[in-house]
Formats: sequence, structure tokens, C-alpha cells
Amino acid sequence: MIKGYATIDATGEYATRHAPISYVLLGRTRLMASQAGFGGYRISSGVSQHEKALSAAIRSGINLIDTSANYADGGSETLVGQVLEDLTASGEVKRQQVIVVSKLGYLQGENIALSQERKSEGRPFQDLVEYGQGLEHCIHPEFIEDQLTRSLTRLKLETLDGYLLHNPEYYLGWAIKSGLSLESARREYYRRIRAAFEHLEKEVEKGRIRFYGISSNTFPSAAADPEFTCLETVWQTAEAVSAAHHFGLVQMPFNLLEPGAVLEVNQPGGESALAFAAKKGLGVLTNRPLNAFAAGRLLRLADLPQTERKDTSEVIEKIRRLGKSETRLWRKVFPHLDIPNGLKVRLKQQNEVGDSLKHYWKNFGSYENFRQAQKGMFWPRVQGVFDFLAPYAKENEELDQWLADHPICLEEAFEAVGSIYVEEAARVLKRIRYAVNGADPEWEQQGTLSQKAIRALRSTTGMSVILVGMRRRAYVEDVLTELKRPMEQKDRQGSWARLRQGIEELF
Repeated sequence: MIKGYATIDATGEYATRHAPISYVLLGRTRLMASQAGFGGYRISSGVSQHEKALSAAIRSGINLIDTSANYADGGSETLVGQVLEDLTASGEVKRQQVIVVSKLGYLQGENIALSQERKSEGRPFQDLVEYGQGLEHCIHPEFIEDQLTRSLTRLKLETLDGYLLHNPEYYLGWAIKSGLSLESARREYYRRIRAAFEHLEKEVEKGRIRFYGISSNTFPSAAADPEFTCLETVWQTAEAVSAAHHFGLVQMPFNLLEPGAVLEVNQPGGESALAFAAKKGLGVLTNRPLNAFAAGRLLRLADLPQTERKDTSEVIEKIRRLGKSETRLWRKVFPHLDIPNGLKVRLKQQNEVGDSLKHYWKNFGSYENFRQAQKGMFWPRVQGVFDFLAPYAKENEELDQWLADHPICLEEAFEAVGSIYVEEAARVLKRIRYAVNGADPEWEQQGTLSQKAIRALRSTTGMSVILVGMRRRAYVEDVLTELKRPMEQKDRQGSWARLRQGIEELF
């Protein structure tokens, strides 16, 4: 186990050493945090690219890491633990310089199996929200204690700097669908949060966590939203638990297309969630800074590759070549491999991307939808095939050649299909960039679209750390370039209002 926790002095020294990167006081924790943090949503142990990116980020000045028990079914926490162990053991980084935040609440994957096992034994987790097939949610003290133990083990840490209830509003959606009145559901919701806070204070006393909080997608929602989480009510709940409470962090979505955190006046005192958080000295972490939802569609707020739109005939040809390469594996390579036939069939099915593209390449709807399918579904499936077959290539020349050729066919097919959608996406992003430039003269400064998206957030009063998915070294460098630009935090409500007006005209 890595002993210790982030300290005021050590994080301050880390910030000084990595100047001119911008740092901010993380609210009531008094820790110095880089204005962009490493978001662990899509990283996992065993992926070399992710390990290198996280290691490079910490070495270069990023000193806040955000992860969760359910990210990659625990694989995200495991990777963070491995990297921190390596860096602290080598002496490159001190544990006291790095702020680690994790979250709990979801039961998926391994946790669903645990839940089913407990149910079969007649001791299910209490206050369990059975939201849907393969998805449950819980913030009961017993579950918190179990999850914190597992997270600390995966992270190899003695103490977590921040521990957040992860989207507890799942209860509200479930309760209302189950027939509870909104008034009754909200009363029970905050009772559950109070019980969780009471337990988290005990975990602080034990030394297993330093501060706690809530990550909620509905902090910035309209107060009339049935799943709205009222930050002022949460604050009052913490104060009722203890006058010396350790409720110190909140996390919420906030980006160029979703400015509710700063513009939605939803607190009883007539403030936005961000303004209330600033008044109470809460550290504010924002998620999804580069992945925005607007008009029912997901947009990636980052510059796109310069790709020329391919002719339909060329797209069809690239997909046909990919299909031929997949057939080559099945007909020419597999017959000579000592692998059970049933397993060969499963590998064949997992590798059939060409057939999917053949039938659906016109139906992805948007570049981001295609990108999500490519990165989140197609590539992981094929990578699994590559990883399994690699050991057999040492004694099979045909397989060795296929492993060299097939990724090229795959990339060419993806590029061809993506080119059909990238042109429209580029037009939309160009108009968003124009709206950002017109909203605030400081946002207009040079930089990539992703840098401008981060700049708008970090320049706004009340903001602490923007959580960015930096799965590649190039993403780390893009973020660091922005953090080296001097940028004053101030009230930019007028800028956000102008931006919202400009964005609304786009959609």
C-alpha cells in the first residue's frame, strides 16, 4: 500500500515546480490542483497507451486523477494504482503531491455478480436501486464500506483524497417510475444522502478518506427536473451531520454546449450551482468538458482530422477489402492453427467488422456516433482477436502476415466511412468555434477547439478542475499547452449567456 495522502505543502511545491502550468486552490481542501485533471473514465489496466499517458501527465504537471469503481469494471482504478506505485517507488513523484479522487454507487460487471451472490444468500445490499438489467445503484453505508475497501486495494492506497457518491439521482428516477410522489422521493433521497455522509465522516476518522462529496449530472438541472439534485440542500445535510464536516468536493457536467452550471438559477437562494459552490468554498470538478449533448446528439468539442470525403464507390471498395481480409483469416489461417473449432467460430464472429460496416455504413447518423462505434465497439473487439492470436504468429508465417496487413485494411475502411460524416461535423464545429470567439475576447485567443473549450471553463469564477480524458500522450500535450497560457478567473456569466445564444442559433 502507498502510504500518505495529498498535503497542502506538497501540492504547493509540486505546483511551483511545474510553473507556468496553472493551478488552483481546490476549495475547502486547501490543496493546489492543476486546472485540468486526468479523467479515468475510459482507461484500463493492461493498455500500454493509457499507462504511458497517465504517467506522462503526472510527470508533466497534472496532479489530480479522477476515477471510479465502475470505470472499466475496476480496471481504471487498477491502472491508476500501478502508475502511482511505479512513480512513487522510483522517487519521481511523492504521494503527497498527487490528489486522487474516486467514486462509488454503480453496480455493474463484478459488482452485479456480487449483488446477485448476496441476494442468493439472503443478505442483499440495503436500499438497493434495481434500475435495469445489469445495472443497480446503491449508496447505503454497508455498500460504501465494501466499495471503499475494494477501491483502496485496487488503487494500492492507504487513503483517498476525495471520495464521491456517483450519480445518486438514479434513486429519484427509479422511485418516480415505481410510483412514489416527487415529494416522498426527494425526502427519501436526502435521507439516504445523509446516511451516506454520516458513514463517510466515520471513514474520515478512520483515515481511509480525507474529503467526500457528490458527483451528480443533475446539479446543473432545472429545479423542476424530477431528478434534480439541490446543492444547497446537500450542503445543509452535511452541516446537519457535523459542524466540522468534510463535505468538500462536487462534480458536475459543464461544457460549451451545456452551461447550466453557471447559467441555470436553481438554488433556493437564487444562485446557480457553481455560484453556490464558490460561496461555500467547495472544490468543483467538471466532467464531459469535451463531450457535449445538444439537440439530442453527442458532439466532441475537438478539432477533426482533415479528411477528404471519399466517393461512395471507394467506401464500398475499402469495406469489401476489409471483408476479404476477414475471410482470409477464417479460410487460410485458422485451418492451420491448433485452436478448438468452437473458439475459432467465436473469434471469427468477433472479427466481423466488415460485415457490420457493409450493412450500416450509411446509418451512423453523425461523425460522433460513428467514432463511438469505432472506438468503443469495433476496435476493442478486433484488438481482443489480435491479442489472442499474437502468440500463435511465432510459428505461423501466414498469421504473422495477416496480423501486419489486417490493421491497415481496418484503418482504411474506418477512414473511408468516417469521411462521409466528418464534413458535416467539421461545419458544425467551425460554427461553434465562431460562437466561442464572439462570446469573450479572451476565449478568442489562439488554440485548438479543445483548448478553447477548456479555457472557457477554467477562466470562470468558481471552477476548480476540468476533468479531461487523456488516454493518449497527444491529448496530454494538448491540455498542457492550454494550461501554460495565463488566464484570469472572473465572473463570465455575460460571456456564457452570449455563447448560449450563439449556440442556440446553430441548433
